[in-house]
Amino acid sequence: MTDVDATDFAVVVYREDDRWEAEILPVALTEDLAGLIHALRQQPSLGGTIGLVSVGDDFFVAIRLLGDEVMVFLSDVTASVDWPLAGQVLDHLDIPIPEDEELDQVLPVGDMSIFADLGLDEMELGAISGDLELYPDEMLLSVAGRIGFATAFERALDAVV
Repeated sequence: MTDVDATDFAVVVYREDDRWEAEILPVALTEDLAGLIHALRQQPSLGGTIGLVSVGDDFFVAIRLLGDEVMVFLSDVTASVDWPLAGQVLDHLDIPIPEDEELDQVLPVGDMSIFADLGLDEMELGAISGDLELYPDEMLLSVAGRIGFATAFERALDAVV
């Protein structure tokens, strides 16, 4: 049984038989980028595999595997100061953790075009991740809706809550 909390979760999304499928991953992966990438590689999919992680009320991470390519997006660079996963994402992207004077603004980092071929361009992804009225899980639901897997995403989350 996977333990999930209301604000921390990891979901793998993939296409099977021309349908989007989503499954919850162990909550421990919300703190381990290497483990998350390894778990995503275990799910075969012709169109690649997507990993979506929501941590606290603070940020989300999106990962997309296409063959050997690993694309990573972090919704808020300032989260890297307080959260291990966000720090690991910056390390993966070879971006330094911001200094105190750089922490006054929410900025996304990573592959902004991670979902461009699926219909979610860089501007939309930036707008979603910059909407301070939304929690990370709501941002991810918005991403899922724009790409077309909101139903599978919600079903995966509902199955464990």
